[in-house]
Amino acid sequence: MLATQFRSEPTGRGLDAESRQMILDIVSQVRKRMLPREKILEYDRTETFPEDVIRQLLSPDIGLQLLFIPEEYGGMGGGALDCCAITRAMAKICLGIGTAFFAIQLGADPLLVGGTEEQKARWLGAIAERGALVAYAVTEPGAGSNLAALKTKAEPVTDQNGAVTAYRINGTKQFISTGGYADFITLLAKTPEGPSFFVVEKGTPGFQQGKGEEKHGIRASNTSPLTFTDVEVPAENLIGGVPGQGLKQANKVFGYTRLMVASMALGAAEAALDIVIPYAQERVQFGTTLSEKQGYTHKLVVPHAVRLAAAAAHIEEVARQLDASDEDRQVEGSIAKLFTTEAANRCADDGMQALGGYGYITEFEVEKIKRDVKITCIYEGTSEIQQSIISTFRWKKTWKTKGGFYTAIAEEMEKLAASGPDAGYGTYARAARAVNEAVFLAHKNRLTRQQAVMFALADMMTWVEVGAALARKAARLSEAGDADAEKTVLAARIFAAEVGQLICRRGTHVCLGTGGLAGDAVADFLPKLACEDLMQSCRGVYRDMDRAADILFGRAS
Repeated sequence: MLATQFRSEPTGRGLDAESRQMILDIVSQVRKRMLPREKILEYDRTETFPEDVIRQLLSPDIGLQLLFIPEEYGGMGGGALDCCAITRAMAKICLGIGTAFFAIQLGADPLLVGGTEEQKARWLGAIAERGALVAYAVTEPGAGSNLAALKTKAEPVTDQNGAVTAYRINGTKQFISTGGYADFITLLAKTPEGPSFFVVEKGTPGFQQGKGEEKHGIRASNTSPLTFTDVEVPAENLIGGVPGQGLKQANKVFGYTRLMVASMALGAAEAALDIVIPYAQERVQFGTTLSEKQGYTHKLVVPHAVRLAAAAAHIEEVARQLDASDEDRQVEGSIAKLFTTEAANRCADDGMQALGGYGYITEFEVEKIKRDVKITCIYEGTSEIQQSIISTFRWKKTWKTKGGFYTAIAEEMEKLAASGPDAGYGTYARAARAVNEAVFLAHKNRLTRQQAVMFALADMMTWVEVGAALARKAARLSEAGDADAEKTVLAARIFAAEVGQLICRRGTHVCLGTGGLAGDAVADFLPKLACEDLMQSCRGVYRDMDRAADILFGRAS
């Protein structure tokens, strides 16, 4: 089996770097042989879910699904870092195809975290050996991201001795990726003991897989409603064997699944830049190429390349954390998803602008990427859901640790400032301390009751933590003398300028936005926000962007 060709990391979960690269090479070959640009555009135009291609990707000849299946169930035992890399590469080909691939991982997650050994052997084995398509059936028409509000019911069926032998399911699910084609689904339904996951197989009487939705983007994926009318499944299809564990099982994987969505958004945005950059190198206007014009490079390209570099650094950092321990990293996953998906959406939008009229033409593909990438801001929890999660959990952690969490980041950045080339460390340190002050102000004055304040705090927290990840990567590469050190240091410095401005804007909103704070509270807080110092992060940023453009566009330095 394909899995035997790959080696595991000597420490932590996952494959070693060489094996990971071998799989990425396979994805590259798949793109050339099976998913050329012409086919991708055709699938989008005709809204075709290429089931034959997807099943080929899962066949013994390729077997990409083996990546996320543990070795004991016939897979490769890939970790979060591996899955992020492959998901990113698949999304770079086509986010619709990437969504279909991700749906299999997502559908398998309840089994991976909650299944019994027998269930894992049976159902994960079906994915590994037979390439079964799987769907994750949680979302409902009236519940959305609020899993506690689900209405689909699973009523126990008992024998004459009162033992539960089966469950009878009734209800409806909405927006289910690959729902119309899945060989089996993992379904969240309400039992008397609480929400529980079940495996429901295609063809089970009463289980109807609806017609695919007509969508704005990701048209190469299938998104279908599912209905359940007296669908009876045996008791052994209750994942974990104990009812009422569904929300606990779902919460265990949010950090992981949202990190995968971030990786998908990252891949799609990188695909847009891969079209824009060569275009700018060739397109001549008023005597020079677009790649020579600051108004083009510094507005439409460099900021996005920098944000994507920051997103990649944070995704990699969180993936390594997930591979190193069993901690769920739900907040870190939410930060990755919020930042990367919003950055990717902006990147694709400016990618259309960068191509001028061609950006609006289907043939140039960027308008498709723009339509596709918007969904990443919505599925697996909207950006607003992520902001609520981030601000609530980080607020509580900050207050509980008396500012220790962000103080530790600040002190780490201050130490890095003495270690090598400036990568904006001082700005990140000041920004982290400013987050503490904003949280303390909001908590003491009960501003946390206002959702707009919490969203502002979430943005501050997100940009500081993503920036710190990029700064760490810059320090690590500089110390190692890596060839990518210069561009990573530049990216960290440029991003620090954005972080400084964002902290000042959002922090001021926290303080003044409600209009209800006493004058002495305002006067006490504003100096602690240190806006004058944070704004100094802009010093020399255009020079740094000039050098970043030299690297991106291959210009003579």
